[in-house]
This record gives sequence, C-alpha cells and structure tokens, in this order.
Amino acid sequence: MNTPKKCIIVDDEPAAHYVLVNYINQNPQLELTHQCYNAIETLNVLRNNAVDLMFLDIDMPEISGLELLQTLKIIPRTILTTAYSEFALESYEYGVIDYLLKPIYYPRFVKSIERFLALDPVEKPTSAGGSISVKVDSVIVELSTEDIFYAQSYGNYVKIFTSDKSYLASITTNQLESLLPQDHFVRVHKSYIVAVAKIAQVERENIILNNEKIPIGITYKRNLSRFLS
Repeated sequence: MNTPKKCIIVDDEPAAHYVLVNYINQNPQLELTHQCYNAIETLNVLRNNAVDLMFLDIDMPEISGLELLQTLKIIPRTILTTAYSEFALESYEYGVIDYLLKPIYYPRFVKSIERFLALDPVEKPTSAGGSISVKVDSVIVELSTEDIFYAQSYGNYVKIFTSDKSYLASITTNQLESLLPQDHFVRVHKSYIVAVAKIAQVERENIILNNEKIPIGITYKRNLSRFLS
C-alpha cells in the first residue's frame, strides 16, 4: 500500500476545517498532519515539516492565501479553497493544482484529489556550479545558467528561454528562482525571472532582452533598481 500523502489545511474559518477534515478522513490516500488558521502558523509548519498537499483558503485576515504563496520559496502542491471565483485565473500563476469553490461538495473534492494523485511525485530540482537540472517531458535536462536569458511562468510549468531554444520545465517560478544564482538573476515580475547580464535596455515599464519585451511588476521595481544600481 502506498504511503498516505501528508496534507495540511489553511483556513481561518472553523466550519471550513470541519468539512475538509471530514473529506480527508474518508480518503486513505491522505493523512492530515496540521490545521492552520493563518499564514504565520502555516509558515512555521512548512518550515519544519514535509508537506505533500496544502488546502489553502484565499480570503484570510492580514495575509491572504495568494500573498502567502508569494512569500514561499518552495510551494507544496496546493488546492485553493475559496468562496470567490474571481481569483481563479490569478491563482494558476502560482502553479496550484485546483480551485475549489465553497461550499465544497464531496464528489468535486474527490475529483481534485484524483488530479493531485495523478501528478508525478515532486522531485526537487538540483543545481550544481554553473548549471541547473530540471524536468522536461519526464526527462532531467541540465542547463548552463550562462545560456539562460529569462524564464516565464506557465501555470504548473516554467518556460526557460536559452540562447538557442526554450524548455517547458516541470517546476514553479519560486523553485527556479531559488536554484538560480542570486547575483546573476533577478525576479522582475511574479511571472518572469531574467538574467541581468542579458538585459539590453530598461524602460519605465519593461525590460528589453533578447529582442523580447519583459514587463516589470510594480512590487519588483524597487528590487530591480537596487540590483542595477
């Protein structure tokens, strides 16, 4: 029998916990290890425990679910649980598996879990010297960091653009950012990481690089300015 996947619930509403705990307990493939009611509790759990799956509410006080995802270097497989459908498109930029609207019905929950279980096991990408190893079409590919121009988020994947071709890698933008040398690459947008040496021009709202125009996110402008100063 396969080892149950360790999961946590992150939601500020006790009623939401009650429903998810009930659903999780009906699935032998899952093991509930922690219940968190805010982002700070969640950060402490993720820092000290291995987590395979996170059920995350979006609308939480002080730090929202999406803001929590922005802070994480390594994001566990995540299923969002929320009463608000308008955040669906934005949420997929963080590589979430599914988006469950409250009230959550058991058949829909089961479908989401099947989607999670069908994914390949999470393999931690590696980096060594001037190269990184990422998974592309079930094959581990080693890329020289000197050849990378920029990377763009594509839902559950990141498209890495090099000097001669592009690779659609099974990795999140946050994971890739943690692998790349921080003194040579900079995050300029929640969906883009660029190689500083490859920047040809910096405009007010965009970066010109390899004949491509890359947007600069508002929250990343200050970091970019410090990096280039």
